[in-house]
Amino acid sequence: MPVITEIEDLKRIYRRRVPKMFYDYTESGSWSEQTFRENTTDFDKIYLRQRVAVDMAGRSTASQMIGQDVSMPVALAPVGLTGMQHYDGEIMAARAAEKFGVPYTLSTMSICSIEDVASHTSKPFWMQVYTLKDDDFMQRLFDRARDAKCSAAVITVDLQLLGQRHKDLKNGLSAPPKLTPASVANMMTKVQWGLGMLSTKRRFFGNIVGHAKGVSDPSSLSTWTNQAFDPSLDWDRIREFRKMWKGPLIIKGILDPRDAKEALNVGADAIIVSNHGGRQLDGALSAIRALPAIVDAVGDKIEVHFDSGIRSGQDVLKALALGAKGTYIGRAYVYGLGAMGQQGVTRALEVIHKELDTSMALCGRRDVKTLDRDILLVPEDFEGRWAD
Repeated sequence: MPVITEIEDLKRIYRRRVPKMFYDYTESGSWSEQTFRENTTDFDKIYLRQRVAVDMAGRSTASQMIGQDVSMPVALAPVGLTGMQHYDGEIMAARAAEKFGVPYTLSTMSICSIEDVASHTSKPFWMQVYTLKDDDFMQRLFDRARDAKCSAAVITVDLQLLGQRHKDLKNGLSAPPKLTPASVANMMTKVQWGLGMLSTKRRFFGNIVGHAKGVSDPSSLSTWTNQAFDPSLDWDRIREFRKMWKGPLIIKGILDPRDAKEALNVGADAIIVSNHGGRQLDGALSAIRALPAIVDAVGDKIEVHFDSGIRSGQDVLKALALGAKGTYIGRAYVYGLGAMGQQGVTRALEVIHKELDTSMALCGRRDVKTLDRDILLVPEDFEGRWAD
């Protein structure tokens, strides 16, 4: 068993064990990948203020996200195709999150279905949905989430059009994946991954195949995905989705204070400051640079969460200190899943928790709920000074 002390350790194992097609799907952004890179590097521009001779005993990372108790304010973000990173990946990730006491968010584009995940877990998870044209499918998706006792819905609003990701196109990564001689040859070298996939019946999009009209098998999935997303989405349409779901609602994909205010007006319980991990609009601000202005605009009126770029507990600490009430990890837990299955997801959470707890203490704080900007040294121009 290798010694795992940081997320990067899991990433190295993950890269060796998972086919290139699915590694590239995770470890890439759109176009030039500027935003993908800056999501992580911009965290390095924020420094922590060390304090000493402060009582650091009795520390707590326990908090709440949308009124739900969490062992630390970190949720597993929705990630499509998780069940291709490791067999039954969504189930394993959800189990790890449940045992750790943090929320798990299931993607609509998951391999394991809502019902599959619910039958293999004992606590409610969150359900992510896209803004699709098909009202019947959307309502039934919300109803299935309700029947599975999902405790929140997360609506992703930044995917009206798909940002171009060069690696995915070159690898034939689509819904469903288009296998090429190169990708098949590469998969044949990933013996452990392949044996795992052979051991499960879950290899297709379980929330869509057999549920969307005209999608009875994987071969009919491509046409549906090309037509399902709604480029005409507006806030009135999001209000319609709000009516379809009566429970707690989180809107994901906010980068501008004006959109944060619109989300507040449609009755969301929380927003997630996110640029889709740098996978949509390349050249957009990193999520951490966008966060302070959004907190200033709406932070006392709606719960502000943060996603995109977190690879460590210190990243979590910085986002919380800038005003986020909760954070999300996507790639960080997928590295663990692809490397070591459920145990790897647990290890990723342990690594982040330890670094969050230790760094918080060295900044002179004992309770994660007391974090504020005073523990940070933020450059004066961190948010940017832009010409009118």
